[in-house]
Amino acid sequence: MSTFTSILWQEFKLFKRKFWTITLAGMVSPILYLIAFGWGLGGGITVEGKAYINFVIPGIIALTTMTSSYNNTANSVNISRIFYKTFESFMMAPITMASYSLGKIVAGALLGIYSALLIIVLSLIFGTGITITPYFILIIVLNCLTFSAIGFTVGVFINSHSDMSKFSSFVITPMSFLCGTFFSLDKMPVVIKRFIWILPLTHTSLGLRSSGESLMNMIIHPMILLIYFIVIFFIGVTKCKRTE
Repeated sequence: MSTFTSILWQEFKLFKRKFWTITLAGMVSPILYLIAFGWGLGGGITVEGKAYINFVIPGIIALTTMTSSYNNTANSVNISRIFYKTFESFMMAPITMASYSLGKIVAGALLGIYSALLIIVLSLIFGTGITITPYFILIIVLNCLTFSAIGFTVGVFINSHSDMSKFSSFVITPMSFLCGTFFSLDKMPVVIKRFIWILPLTHTSLGLRSSGESLMNMIIHPMILLIYFIVIFFIGVTKCKRTE
């Protein structure tokens, strides 16, 4: 069994052991969002020509898959480096760091995809008009891979749990609210809008709502997410090799 599949199998066994904990934890925030924005704000409010609840569901999916993929991978790598000291064992083993890195990233991304599945099921129960297409699924997968790669790279670079929290506070949390998850970017000032547009979560939110966009925009969103993933994955693997 290769390093990549071994890591996925290890993470799958852990997922089976904590299935209900992971599932229930993954449902709490989406349910609160759906209640607040569906029953609380959703009635009578339209954004970009659609009911607010239908507008915000893709944003909730983008936000939840980002945090789930990032947190699972970043915490796993950082804790194994600093607390359990098992990360060094993998680095000294006769395996390629690219395979190890990709295994951890894909495992984190799969948990993010699972959280997206939970939200989709909940949104159908709440009766929202969400439409699932192959393009919709592609954007979710790329978003999960991108933020799982960010989590892996951050976990490799940062050397304390407190600094991990600071990174989340200064980078992940602002993206959660500024990247078009809960509101349209049309009313933002031009300078701020241009900055927000280069962030990966923006293209996830826009991509998941891209039914009315041009073909060029629909191509741009996954391309930018893919570029983010490749660049950040390369940085993370390079850091591991230098440390090794």
